Amino acid sequence: MKVLIATKNQGKIEGANKALLNYFDDIEIIGIPVESNVSEQPVNDEIYIGAKNRVKNLKAYAKKNNMEADLYLSIESGINNLLGRWMITNIAVIEDNDGFETYGTSPSFPVPERLVQEIINTDLSQVMNKIYEKDDERHNKGGAIQLLTHDKLSRIDLTEMAFIMALTKYINGDIWR
Repeated sequence: MKVLIATKNQGKIEGANKALLNYFDDIEIIGIPVESNVSEQPVNDEIYIGAKNRVKNLKAYAKKNNMEADLYLSIESGINNLLGRWMITNIAVIEDNDGFETYGTSPSFPVPERLVQEIINTDLSQVMNKIYEKDDERHNKGGAIQLLTHDKLSRIDLTEMAFIMALTKYINGDIWR
């Protein structure tokens, strides 16, 4: 199965690959960075919109460059208060060649109220690097969740979970569509 994913981030690619290998054999996944067309730090609905836009832009890139794939994937992380509390959530979007779309979310983690505006104005990575005085290389590999869980979970884990949630609608066919 050939898969294109809208990122060059190795942690996100690895998480997507792990999710897909639960259900499919012989995965070839290629990362291609494309724009989300939303804020640098997506807020609320922009998280889903950004992920959806990345899939749309990825499919356009593939068509323009004569690339074929079975599935097109993206994942967008952002801050939301959809439950009345601020949290960070990842939303994964998967689309096939017939235009069938499915989506899923990762577990979310809370954001202290005192940091919300700073995260919205900059982004979570900058705030985490400032607070934890960690270098970008370690932070970018494991993500904020690795720091916050003291190495129990990583960006790879959250990405894998979001894509598994998205795959539930895809792998169950008409029963769950």
